Amino acid sequence: MVSVVQVILRGSQFLWTLLTTALIGNAIASAFSGNASSVNYAIFVSVFSWIVLLYGMTAAFVERLAMPIVLCAMDLFATIFTFIAGVVLAAELKVHSCNNRGYTLTNHLTNGSHDTEKRCRELQASTAFYWFLFVSFTASLVMDFINRGSSMSMGRRGGGIRSGVPSMSQV
Repeated sequence: MVSVVQVILRGSQFLWTLLTTALIGNAIASAFSGNASSVNYAIFVSVFSWIVLLYGMTAAFVERLAMPIVLCAMDLFATIFTFIAGVVLAAELKVHSCNNRGYTLTNHLTNGSHDTEKRCRELQASTAFYWFLFVSFTASLVMDFINRGSSMSMGRRGGGIRSGVPSMSQV
């Protein structure tokens, strides 16, 4: 059965993943002297988010492909990786104005592009979108645990005829 909440969460993850991939990809494409490892990690997180997102969306509609433990694990790793990407980019960028030419030329993330102000703005925007993506993956992870917990408890409780535990009328 399709969970409407999970589909809405996957839709928001699609939006944030699309934006982070585009912004980080453009920042990488505009570099003329290589990229810092934090920028490379950020694109890794975006690609990993695509994999989790596509599997999660497919599992929401095709129930036989949905393995709850795999969904929980993938959402957990995506949540952790996204959190790390948000922290690393925010820490490396620091909080400065992208109009400050002295800052953009000396920061190792923004330097390395002909248009350092544009690269700075792309990285700042992608940092914010990684935080939105983190919230979406966290909510999805919580929903995974709620759904997994309810499906596991259904098999343990009950006491009905088919639950494997005899009821008083069967003894």
